[in-house]
Amino acid sequence: MPDAAYEPDTATLSVCLTCRAAGDPAEPRAGARLLAALRAEAERTPVPGLRIEGAECLSVCKRPCTVAVASANRWTYVWGDFDALEDPETSARTILAGLRRYLETPDGLVPWRERPEAFRKGVVARIPPLTAARGETPA
Repeated sequence: MPDAAYEPDTATLSVCLTCRAAGDPAEPRAGARLLAALRAEAERTPVPGLRIEGAECLSVCKRPCTVAVASANRWTYVWGDFDALEDPETSARTILAGLRRYLETPDGLVPWRERPEAFRKGVVARIPPLTAARGETPA
């Protein structure tokens, strides 16, 4: 049985728990508040196939809060500036709406105009799918 993390209709959203916005209190950090808001919003409005987890650090400290999404055969994205742009609850709704579109694509490439504005402005990196792990030759 294949690992669920590599199923084509699944994705993992990693939320940086180390992220701290300017003026942030010591605890809970902004990243932890965003993770809690994402989990609460996913309870209210589930995104089938999406796993949400915390990550110790995504090394994008100048652009808190940072999240990354990865899925087999799809592009991986890293986005930042969520807590700086909006409150955690609004950010959670924005992120989950964008990830619904991401999961609807075969390759993770959502047309530019169909991406939430926060995804267009907050993109830190776009990483191609790993084809070598499946024995394929990159194009």
